[in-house]
Amino acid sequence: MLELINKNGVSYFRSTVLQSKHGFSTRIGGFSTLEHTRSLNLAFGRGDDEATVLKNIGAFADAVAVDASKIISVPQVHGSEVRRVTMCDAGAGVYKNADFECDGYITADYGLPIAVKTADCVPILLEGRDNEGNVVAVCAVHAGWRGTAAKIAANAVNKLCQLGVKTDNIYVAVGACIDVCCYEVEIDFANEIKNKLGQYYENKFIIKRENGSLYADLKGMNLEILTSCGVPRENIDVSHNCTCCESELFYSHRGQKGKRGAMMSLISM
Repeated sequence: MLELINKNGVSYFRSTVLQSKHGFSTRIGGFSTLEHTRSLNLAFGRGDDEATVLKNIGAFADAVAVDASKIISVPQVHGSEVRRVTMCDAGAGVYKNADFECDGYITADYGLPIAVKTADCVPILLEGRDNEGNVVAVCAVHAGWRGTAAKIAANAVNKLCQLGVKTDNIYVAVGACIDVCCYEVEIDFANEIKNKLGQYYENKFIIKRENGSLYADLKGMNLEILTSCGVPRENIDVSHNCTCCESELFYSHRGQKGKRGAMMSLISM
């Protein structure tokens, strides 16, 4: 279950499935005053000055109880790479320039927060445990529709398995994104899903309404990808929130017509 936590004025979601320090931010509890970024915008380049964004990141990090200065969150490219990061990369994309771009991270370093930014795309946080139940690695993934079609969630599972984690010991939380109720797509989108993921995914997760319009279920696709990799369904927590529907709680690229802030989804051992 994903629970809404309010701490020091910051509102974020936390999953009961994960043991690690983590949080899916909302837009509530920050210092941004522009109408489209009000109030907890956690991304640069959205109209807020850098100092305000860093102040917001600090407030979110304090609420989740991680060290803000170590957060890794580099520019995202809607790809499928899940990159191994270490304490040497601490602060990349936030407090220091990054020499790489990617849409997912994995780390086995204790106390290293990794984070992705979203405003309709699917944020996915994963942790891998050993047979005694100790967390030995964590992942954070940004799954836009292109990343979903390229199975970035499966890449994250594979990376955890390469570290010796069994799929039965992988636990996942899927945060709020644009849901099937609001995510209208065109036929070329449906064709791309069919080409990349197959007819089954198109039939199951592209919904055709009576008027002929098409709607896509990104949460469903990522859940299917995760379970097809061997992650038990009971190990996966999925948000029931829609970023586009709930404009007072979330930023939405589609709902705000591109002029918006961004949430951050963060995890750390």
